[in-house]
Amino acid sequence: FFSLSRKMQASEAAETVQTFGKKKNSIAVAHVKRGKGLLKVNGSPIELLMPETLRYKIFEPVLLVGTEKFKEVDIRVRVRGGGNTSQVYAIRQAIAKGIVAFYQKYVDEQSKREIKDTLVQFDRSLLVADPRRCEPKKFGGRGARARFQKSYR
Repeated sequence: FFSLSRKMQASEAAETVQTFGKKKNSIAVAHVKRGKGLLKVNGSPIELLMPETLRYKIFEPVLLVGTEKFKEVDIRVRVRGGGNTSQVYAIRQAIAKGIVAFYQKYVDEQSKREIKDTLVQFDRSLLVADPRRCEPKKFGGRGARARFQKSYR
């Protein structure tokens, strides 16, 4: 009996997915598991995230999909690197990819398809990473493309 209950606990605890979001140099990793609607970024609630104007960007996937879909999952996000804006874009991508992956793995394919279509229709960058990166500086100028001014005397 004891080993059976332990196996049941292990299978319940195993209902997690791990996804990531990237933007420039920021990387956000989201752990999505069954729970009661928790949304935390680096250990603090999502409502306390600053700056406030960018906070709405993080709520986009939640508001698009609907809060009732997020009621039964806990999402914990770790983010590092980059600046404020790129971190926020990485977080929202990690959350969106996480909810899609969770619904694909543990719920059903049809609700996953609905969520995915809704997100892609609103903004493709919620599920697809932006491949643009900073171009390295070259010699003979002060930037990647700009050259020093040419002078003959």
